[in-house]
Amino acid sequence: MSESQDVFEQSLLSETIGSIVADDYRAANIFDRYRIDFCCGGNVPLAEACRNQGIDPDLIIKEIAALGKSMADRGKNHGQWPLPLLIDYIVNIHHVYINEHGPQLLVHTQKIVEVHGERHPELKQIATIFKGLMDDLKKHLRDEEERFFPAFKNLYGAQKDEIASLKLNDVRTGLARLRSEHETAGDAIHAIRRLSGDFLLPGDACNTYAVAYQGLEAFEKDLHQHVHLENNIVFPKVDQFLKDSG
Repeated sequence: MSESQDVFEQSLLSETIGSIVADDYRAANIFDRYRIDFCCGGNVPLAEACRNQGIDPDLIIKEIAALGKSMADRGKNHGQWPLPLLIDYIVNIHHVYINEHGPQLLVHTQKIVEVHGERHPELKQIATIFKGLMDDLKKHLRDEEERFFPAFKNLYGAQKDEIASLKLNDVRTGLARLRSEHETAGDAIHAIRRLSGDFLLPGDACNTYAVAYQGLEAFEKDLHQHVHLENNIVFPKVDQFLKDSG
């Protein structure tokens, strides 16, 4: 191993999970396989995350190093996108996903409670948690689209003499609130995975049962990507603008 490669791999140990994924989105698939949270828990250094999961960090480091640096593979390096473009992407991709798939999942989760709930009481808990999650996300998305995202864009494009009029304390408060709401959403989706036994279907599962679990797992994956983009890229960019603005 070359000295530069050794330095690169060792530096990853102290880098946070979120920043690794922000640098190369493909690393998210690696962390998913090892059940390492890269969105709400993305502020943990790689070494600590591996220690918490009982994983040899060398395994993950080698997989990350193997990703390479080809531009073709790194076409979705969201960390390099301008903030307004990234915000529009989040709204048009991830907000739309929640609004399109969430309501149908509510129907499916309630249906399997009615049919299978007596034999599988965890389904009622799953349905209740998912309904609460959707209620929270509905308000969360509206606040982002109507209040906070426009404020972030205004800050990004503001000239120095315009900064004072942008109510920076409101932006700081908004960031803290959004981060807290992301934590709540993360706890909810993790609880659903735990109650479902990692979305493992029982022997008596019907087609709707299968569709519900597949939908919940896909929803979890999209939410992880969604929260990662905000927690690990958008919010730090806004934090930096606030710091530079005094």
